[in-house]
Amino acid sequence: MGMIHLFLLVSLAFSDYGFLQRAKSLGINYGQVGNDLPPPDEVIELLTSLKVSKARIYDTNPQVLTAFANSKIELIVTVQNEMLPLLIDPQQALQWVTTQIKPYYPTTKFTGIAVGNEVFTDDDTTLLSYLVQATVSIHGALIQLGLDNIQVSTPNSLAVLAQSFPPSAGSFKSEVSGIMSQFLQFLSSTKAPFWINAYPYFAYKDDPDGVPLDYVLFNPNSGMIDPYTKLHYDNMLYAQVDALIFAMARLGYNGIEVRVSETGWPSKGDPNEVGATIENAAVYNRNLLRRQLENEGTPLRPNLRLEIYLFALFNEDMKPGPTSERNYGLYQPDCTMAYNVGLSALSSSSSTSSASISLTSSATKASSKGYDQSLVYWTFVYLLIFQVFLRRPL
Repeated sequence: MGMIHLFLLVSLAFSDYGFLQRAKSLGINYGQVGNDLPPPDEVIELLTSLKVSKARIYDTNPQVLTAFANSKIELIVTVQNEMLPLLIDPQQALQWVTTQIKPYYPTTKFTGIAVGNEVFTDDDTTLLSYLVQATVSIHGALIQLGLDNIQVSTPNSLAVLAQSFPPSAGSFKSEVSGIMSQFLQFLSSTKAPFWINAYPYFAYKDDPDGVPLDYVLFNPNSGMIDPYTKLHYDNMLYAQVDALIFAMARLGYNGIEVRVSETGWPSKGDPNEVGATIENAAVYNRNLLRRQLENEGTPLRPNLRLEIYLFALFNEDMKPGPTSERNYGLYQPDCTMAYNVGLSALSSSSSTSSASISLTSSATKASSKGYDQSLVYWTFVYLLIFQVFLRRPL
């Protein structure tokens, strides 16, 4: 193992301690780009019946914010990309928070504000120059209004990475690293998470012969071992998240939590969209729910449950692009299931623990073994570093 990799690995291991006590529940993305979607009140009934406790929307729709009042569902709202140039002005940011957030608080439980979406990789490259200042301005407005318990961040596409395989080689693209450093400094100072939109589906679609389907679907498989850290990965999503953690560490930030703001699998696609089937979508999301029931973290941060927001609640018939874009929903607009993903398992009470146990896949059991091996590995690393310090002359 090279010294740089060793330094990063030890630093990241120590940064995990601050997360030991957190346990987060699954969230879901509630998109509204459709002309046949149910009214927000019915959506709240659906989410409540499923006992989903976290949701994310892509605007600040007053009808939705009103519907979420007193629902106990934690909500992330979004500042749309075109608003960023305006919100670099602290007064405009204050006005935005005053009109879009404060009237609904605290009956609507805001936990996050997403300042834009995938700005680092947006086709309009000028937006990037506004991102950090707009984020700072929104956070400043929240402090001024006594709402600073609401976290501020921005969801990012995995395309911000220049390299993601193996995870320990994770690094940001050079063209975004300067502004990324500024953004990470903001996250570090405010203790906000880094949000990533991660879709193993795209990796499989682009290279179905080279990417094992079981690996991207969380099915039992031999996985891969990172040659530098020796950590074992049995699914691509966790590998992508750890690659991002290493990329942040390379810029000097190793204590920031990563949360998956979007992930999912389309149930239908065009002929060239390999793998976009109901069967694969059901397997991907069902296996992901199983991992959530096990409170899993990634191999690099096994003690921090990885918070994940599934994309999406509904199929949205007005989304542009290929057929897959309109078929990520777990539900049809009439609130019938697009396919049976087993979401009700998350709403199980202690009386249904046997059902939860039956959901444990062999891949999950293998990861528990991996956790034990990881613990042994960390212990070895700590002892090694400790001995090095003991041998250094005073």
